[in-house]
Amino acid sequence: MPIIDEVVAKVDDWKNKEIKIEQLSGGLTNTNYKVLVNEKPFFVRVPGESTELLAIDRTNEYHNTNSAANVGVAPKILNYFPQYNVMILEFLDGKTMSKDLLNADGMPTRMAQAIKRLHTAERFYSDFNMFRLTEYYLNLCRERTIKIPDGYLERMPTVNQIEKAMSVKPLATVPCNNDLLAENYIDDGNQLWLIDYEYSGNNDPTFELGNTCQEMQFNDEQIKEVCAAYFGEATPSLIAHMKLNMIMSDVGWGLWAAIQATSPLLILISGAGQLNVGAEP
Repeated sequence: MPIIDEVVAKVDDWKNKEIKIEQLSGGLTNTNYKVLVNEKPFFVRVPGESTELLAIDRTNEYHNTNSAANVGVAPKILNYFPQYNVMILEFLDGKTMSKDLLNADGMPTRMAQAIKRLHTAERFYSDFNMFRLTEYYLNLCRERTIKIPDGYLERMPTVNQIEKAMSVKPLATVPCNNDLLAENYIDDGNQLWLIDYEYSGNNDPTFELGNTCQEMQFNDEQIKEVCAAYFGEATPSLIAHMKLNMIMSDVGWGLWAAIQATSPLLILISGAGQLNVGAEP
């Protein structure tokens, strides 16, 4: 029996009710479903096989999703089945955002406000560090004889300099999503919701801000708008932190994209072991 059917059968509140299961599009490492129970929608996320090999810790994801929901920026977890690593969440009635939609006037401020709200959450389960994640991806390329993009290794001394610069006066880490691409924002008309906490962890807030600015390809004025909306000011130092993390966003996620384009998602790293991108607090 498919996992989605097993899970649906285990929800006591759903017994003897009319059930409709609809698979949703999207979801790189998961299969997502909209389940209608007497016409009321629920969201069910079923992980793909061996996704722990992608450094996705499902205990971390569950804990952090719950923390984010408690501050009203993520959907609530209604049921959790740890034997399947399946979460049943509130179904958000809103629009999945795109890069174009998030480049509209006023959206950088709304994004920063949602992010700031997330960052008030209870401390997340573990930490996240893009420098360590990049090292893991490079080792993976070497182990699997995967072609590293031309010129990439020549830039690693610059990456080392960025890490040194960021360590001089580090900002206190806060609970971060760390993967706020456009599709991980949902607009219900009243607020922006932040979803998908697979790579979440405590991190420098300017990584969160810089990463999402890079994903949206924001210009300097939009970057300043995000910074001012989050910190109350857009100082040269804060902008510099954000821009260095915009570079690191491309360094890390760009290398992962190159790996993914080379080989199938999990066949590639089968047996590579699980990455610890941070330490438990």
